[in-house]
Amino acid sequence: MEIENIVDRRRKGHFRLFGTEYNIRESLTAMGFMLPAVCLAIVFIFLPMVISLAFAFTDANMMTIANFNWVGFDTIARVFSDPRVAEALRNTLYFVAGVMPLQFFAALGLALILKHVSHGNKFLRWAFFCPVMLSLAVTSMLWMNLLNRQDGLINTLLLAIGASPVAFLENPSTAMPCIIFISAWQGAGYQMLILLSALQNIPKEQYEAAEIDKASKWQQFLNVTLPGIKPTMVFVFITMLIGAFRICVQPMLMTPGGLNGATMTMSYFIYNQAQEYGNFGYSSAVALVYTFLIATVSLLLRKVLGGDNQE
Repeated sequence: MEIENIVDRRRKGHFRLFGTEYNIRESLTAMGFMLPAVCLAIVFIFLPMVISLAFAFTDANMMTIANFNWVGFDTIARVFSDPRVAEALRNTLYFVAGVMPLQFFAALGLALILKHVSHGNKFLRWAFFCPVMLSLAVTSMLWMNLLNRQDGLINTLLLAIGASPVAFLENPSTAMPCIIFISAWQGAGYQMLILLSALQNIPKEQYEAAEIDKASKWQQFLNVTLPGIKPTMVFVFITMLIGAFRICVQPMLMTPGGLNGATMTMSYFIYNQAQEYGNFGYSSAVALVYTFLIATVSLLLRKVLGGDNQE
């Protein structure tokens, strides 16, 4: 038995790593396919992350980029005392609190419609998913034209019925609700497909058993549908949360300058500090603190919702 193990370990064309045997040719082939993606990830994702992490502890800006100083946690401490960061965080939380329930219930409603509709199902699925295929820039420009105060379609319709035109994107009180609605409209189709897949995987026998017990449609939804898609709901909530916290393109394009802070979100603030003002060190510090905030909230949400429970 011992001799067989020795021979097995020395098989030609194989190698062992952490007690597991691998074929050399297959491993090299797999590495060859992975290499381009790994190189791109290192250059465009991991390397910028490391540079940003290093800049977070410096006073680097556009003028001193070649001769910056290490200031330790001074830049981090500045983030917590900056009123502009507090305002941007409030705007971001306002957006997250508004867009998440709106987008989720829209996605769930569309998924339930598609599950029970047989005629025209493929067309409806394409129509509901179509906004997701548009880039955020295209979506923003499209809605800017629709909401334009002078000659936008919506204000033209308001004038046709005798109402006064509304400055949707110029008014601080209406700009963020408009951005919330547009973001929910644009992203609901993606979550719809994920929820639809989960709905279709619920065994029909569970609904038949509920009907035998004379459960109403609402009771079936509460006791069969929701438990059946709970793990998927947790995944959808977390991905929606991360995406909502990253809101930047819509307010940047639709409300240039952030309407004096009314629509300035955290990602938009980080972009402004780096690109507009050249404060690379400070923007990296804000990004570092913000990343920890998003990670903490995501982990807490996962724990509260119990995504690991597979019942």
